[in-house]
Amino acid sequence: MNRENNFYEIISSLEKVRKKVPLVYHLTNTVTINDCANITLAVGASPLMSFCLEEMEEIIGFASSVVINIGTMEESMVKMAVKVGEIANRLGKPIVLDPVGAGATQARKNLLKDLLSKVKFSVIKGNMAEIKAILGLDSNIRGVDSLENEENGIELGKMLVKEFDVVAAITGKVDYIVDKDRYVKIENGSPIMSKVTGTGCMTASLIASFLGAGADKYTSTVSGVLLMGISGEIASEKFEGTGSLKVSIIDNISKINKETIIKKAKMIS
Repeated sequence: MNRENNFYEIISSLEKVRKKVPLVYHLTNTVTINDCANITLAVGASPLMSFCLEEMEEIIGFASSVVINIGTMEESMVKMAVKVGEIANRLGKPIVLDPVGAGATQARKNLLKDLLSKVKFSVIKGNMAEIKAILGLDSNIRGVDSLENEENGIELGKMLVKEFDVVAAITGKVDYIVDKDRYVKIENGSPIMSKVTGTGCMTASLIASFLGAGADKYTSTVSGVLLMGISGEIASEKFEGTGSLKVSIIDNISKINKETIIKKAKMIS
């Protein structure tokens, strides 16, 4: 995706989402599950959440894409995550991995090791600390928050791409999207977004919505991350409080259009 094609690919993919209304199955954390459902609806897709292993084969069979988010390390997550990934792989469904809190505890390390050795993902999206933890690099983790200063996200992304054959999305003050032979830096967003939980989880839902509509995994990742950044930036311009900020982000996703994307996008490739 070169700069000349950036806007065309993103806008075309958004139109596909709104036309096809893909079903996105989430195995996700219980803190942000409602936010993920609402952002999926806002962009034009349809969310489905379930922790019932008995219905996974059927659900994933008619889903368009899958999100696995390990933010809430509960018994059902540990039991289901790999199984969900394996079913999705067998049925040819694209999967987004959101490794929330990667490296924070041994249980998370064990689950991620299991997932990454047994499941083929299309996209891995995380903050700098989470990505470094997946790569086995030194990193500071506190809960689900990254304590890293901005580093060379492109190089980390290339390492992730090489090791796991995915598109890498490294989010932070600057977002880095990296594929085998291309990358983009996205400078949209606002520091105020860190005051509410769920923006990262919602970004994974957006990426999966684009994947479910048939966009390629690089375009889907750029589109999802960019839309979250633009929507958060617009919301922060009229900041009244953290509660209304999250609502405003969802509102902005539901209203986003070609003109807003072209006007607001800050991408460097």
